[in-house]
Amino acid sequence: MAAIEEMLAPHRAGRKLEVLLRHRPLEAESDGDLVRAVVLFDEQSGERVIITASYILDATELGELLPAAGVEHVIGAESQDQTGEPHAIEGDPDPLDQQAISWCFALDYLPGEDHTVEEPEEYQFWRSYRSDFWPGPQLGWEAIDPVTLQTRTMAIFDGSTDRQRAEDLWHFRRIFYRKHYPDGLYPSDISLINWPQIDYWLGPLAGVSEEEKRASLRAARQLSLSFLYWMQTGALRPDGGQGYPGLRLREDVVGTMDGLAKHPYVRESRRIEAEFTVLEQHIGVEARGDLKGAELFHDSVGVGCYRIDLHPSTAARSYLDIASWPFQIPLGVLIPKRVENLLPACKNLGVTHITNGCYRLHPVEWNVGEASGALAAYCLDMHRAPRGVYETPEHLRAFQRLLIDTLGFKLDWPEYMRVSEARI
Repeated sequence: MAAIEEMLAPHRAGRKLEVLLRHRPLEAESDGDLVRAVVLFDEQSGERVIITASYILDATELGELLPAAGVEHVIGAESQDQTGEPHAIEGDPDPLDQQAISWCFALDYLPGEDHTVEEPEEYQFWRSYRSDFWPGPQLGWEAIDPVTLQTRTMAIFDGSTDRQRAEDLWHFRRIFYRKHYPDGLYPSDISLINWPQIDYWLGPLAGVSEEEKRASLRAARQLSLSFLYWMQTGALRPDGGQGYPGLRLREDVVGTMDGLAKHPYVRESRRIEAEFTVLEQHIGVEARGDLKGAELFHDSVGVGCYRIDLHPSTAARSYLDIASWPFQIPLGVLIPKRVENLLPACKNLGVTHITNGCYRLHPVEWNVGEASGALAAYCLDMHRAPRGVYETPEHLRAFQRLLIDTLGFKLDWPEYMRVSEARI
């Protein structure tokens, strides 16, 4: 965040850029195929702020502007009949079949101290809850291996906390290692808790009422706090004891008063109906059969590399974690079928429930946002609409040259990497 603020500082100081923090979109105003304005809510003052612009990029976690602006979009899981994808669901599509969310938090560990939180209101529910597809209680060390779907047991600590590497949950998401610094300077490592035990799949966030959405968000928070409380008081230790009261919430790391992250980790968004949609057949190793590498796109505006990784869903389906080839981001996935001046800038591009499983990875999201921002700027300079760039070969080539020569984008993979399965 400090690096981003440094980059923005000269533009903000020169009043060429205005950054509105703690605002969220309420509604949008459209005129035919153009979005004219977005109404924001200022969470500090309670006032409504109207923003107008030639181009609008939707980088909200759930694609909030798509329904607000009347942009044609998809939510949830498409069916095999719709997409032909081998791993799509059979039968009818299910808009409410969406990946679990996770409300993350950061911890350090101070043995001998007691930092136990108050028992969460819904702790007794989560203490006894167990899904039909899960191998044990939600609050426990048993989980599912995403690839094999076999039971996997990983405790928070693999015997000792004083090591650089270990096959345990603490090291799985550790974000700070105290031994990179002089002895005694820091009392503990810090781990970010984004583990299977806090995946919340009892309700979707998109395509439901605001009341239902708020209820799911609250329940996700309660699950995370309940898991923390269980680790502090009920988890069995290798020495035969019970609980790790020395686990301490690090409110300062996430910048909140209660120690939970400011927002949940959302894995799946509303997705535009785009001029082109990436399917499993374009990138999946199994789906492409004897073809080596992902589909090559002439209109590439970036690259990504991650397995097709879907977490348990709100339809009570377990993981889907399958191999994919290193892939490209085609410009066509950024162009809505009808609307001319709203561009997707994160997970809301033209992918499916299946291919979202790898296009949702953070570096890919960032590439999408940068590409959409560059496209809007190019269109303003050239007095041309995004669809015109997509459909006109000379403009497409000029835009791609801009991405490569001026902005340093990579639009394709070296051959030796292109045909290496994504094993991350």
